[in-house]
Amino acid sequence: MPSSIYDIAIIGGGASGLAAAIVAAREGARVLVIERDVEAGLPLLATGNGRCNLSNESLDPAHYLHPGIASRVMGPTPERDIAEFFDSLGLIRTSIDGRLYPITRRAESVRDVLLGSCTRENVAIERACTPVAARYDKAARTWSLECQRPTQPLKAKAGVDAKAKLRALRRALRDAKMAHVAFQARAVIIAAGGKSSSIADIFSLPYLAASPVLCPLAATPCDTAGLPLESSALKALDGQRIHATLSLPGSGWAETGEVLFRAYGISGIVAFNASRRAHAGDTLELDLLPELSDAALHTELERRVSMHAASPAHNPSWFDGLLARPVALLVFAVTQEQADLESLGHAIKHALFAVTGTADEQSAQVHRGGIPFDIVNLATLGIDSPQSPQLFVCGEALDMDADCGGFNLAWAWLSGIRAGRAAARADQETR
Repeated sequence: MPSSIYDIAIIGGGASGLAAAIVAAREGARVLVIERDVEAGLPLLATGNGRCNLSNESLDPAHYLHPGIASRVMGPTPERDIAEFFDSLGLIRTSIDGRLYPITRRAESVRDVLLGSCTRENVAIERACTPVAARYDKAARTWSLECQRPTQPLKAKAGVDAKAKLRALRRALRDAKMAHVAFQARAVIIAAGGKSSSIADIFSLPYLAASPVLCPLAATPCDTAGLPLESSALKALDGQRIHATLSLPGSGWAETGEVLFRAYGISGIVAFNASRRAHAGDTLELDLLPELSDAALHTELERRVSMHAASPAHNPSWFDGLLARPVALLVFAVTQEQADLESLGHAIKHALFAVTGTADEQSAQVHRGGIPFDIVNLATLGIDSPQSPQLFVCGEALDMDADCGGFNLAWAWLSGIRAGRAAARADQETR
């Protein structure tokens, strides 16, 4: 058992936990980060296809599950606050289509500056350490966190690359003999990410079951009557990328961008964002040519009638220069081989897909669910309960998720900053 008491213990060394640690340490707190993986900050390396889309130039609360709560927590100047935070770390950023990335276009740059700042601020990081119990001592006004960690330091062969080292360390952790250790802290911040039900249980907190979002959708194309087609209709499209508009009829939601067809349904960023809104049984509408209005498309189809002697029926080459041939085959399947221009035009602009659920869930970028906001003080992100004093929550451990485009990481940074600052100041006030 450690001989001294930390001011703040942070459970989780991801984006929100590291942000909270840095800010709290700068406020003068003695901080401990407890990370269950073999290193802190590892999920950052997979974000933005390895480039780390760390924020967005315009953090509109409408992109979040709870817009009003997001607005209150992130504050009136979220873009400036994130810029100032990363400026203080020495991270230069660049914008690509309104999305912010490190100027290196490498995710490890973000992780490196965060861990480097933790080192400079004397933040202690316990790796391969998993909390299993928590108890608050009212007399001492201190949390005791019982954890499990390996009895011996984890080792990997010298000279191997970073990925091989990580795999070796995780194998060693899986096989390691574990021992119990306890840490004391006057305040605790839960920053355990989107699968933190076990941590919520430790503190007897309510928890909304986590479900994957920002992942592909399992969906089946439908004919003009809305009846699902055979699964073979998508097989020929597997791997085909198009620029399209995806919408949920009746909801008012629509987004234009890259769509990736898969044998099971649709993927790509717009499909990921649709996964936050669509449910099994819903119908999605796909505009395969958003650049052309209905009228402009009809004019183009009429022009093609005069260009081609052959009928468009059973002839995907008829659409060459307008639609890729695999996409043309989808149009024929939707129209059930009807070759009149009205049917073809409607299928192109209003292709229907029946949603059967999410797909490839193991690759979901975030999870919906977590600790509900009705027990959280939005000004501090502290748990609003006398049974849980000096307990704070941030990041994906809370019931908040957002669209692709840097919005989820922006929430992690800003909620971590708020929780870290509030916890440090509350600790100072209660000493």
